[in-house]
Amino acid sequence: MTGYARDGLRVLAVAQRCLAKGSAAPASREEAERDLCLLGLVAMADPPRAQVPDAIASAHNAGIRVNVVTGDNGVTAAAIARQVGIGGPNARIVTGPELDAMSEHDLDELLAGEGEIVFARSAPETKLRITDALRAKGQVVAVTGDGVNDAPALRRADIGIAMGRSGTDVAREASTMVLTDDDFATIIAAV
Repeated sequence: MTGYARDGLRVLAVAQRCLAKGSAAPASREEAERDLCLLGLVAMADPPRAQVPDAIASAHNAGIRVNVVTGDNGVTAAAIARQVGIGGPNARIVTGPELDAMSEHDLDELLAGEGEIVFARSAPETKLRITDALRAKGQVVAVTGDGVNDAPALRRADIGIAMGRSGTDVAREASTMVLTDDDFATIIAAV
């Protein structure tokens, strides 16, 4: 499974449990997820758009640092980031639990470093915490997002950028800019 993640694939396990005829459905997630029989794994590719690597290179040439904040697995997220030119071969991966354990001072030191960071398995509050930390250090912060959970960070950023096609109404309303084509390259063209 780790090999799939290193290749940037999202991996899902598929399992089943047969219930006796007429028995009630499990009452809780814990109950539903026990005594399962693994049927197999599904590895899915969701490749970045072809124009993203050039847009990232242009961003870097303009002095723009691009960090990734995602709920995805860290190995998968770092592989995708590498594919588009974010973070380099040794990108720093910080998981949600690692970030949660960091003091504000430790987060400030992490963000003050030169490299780009992949924040993985992140909770919705993570984007907001990172946005606030960067702004407190005088950075100009742009945040992209498409979901309801992204709205606080979109609103707090210097410029919030929502996805117009795939984004929620809440994300669009919280943003300063809406991408009608959902294309990262459009952000760089706007800069």
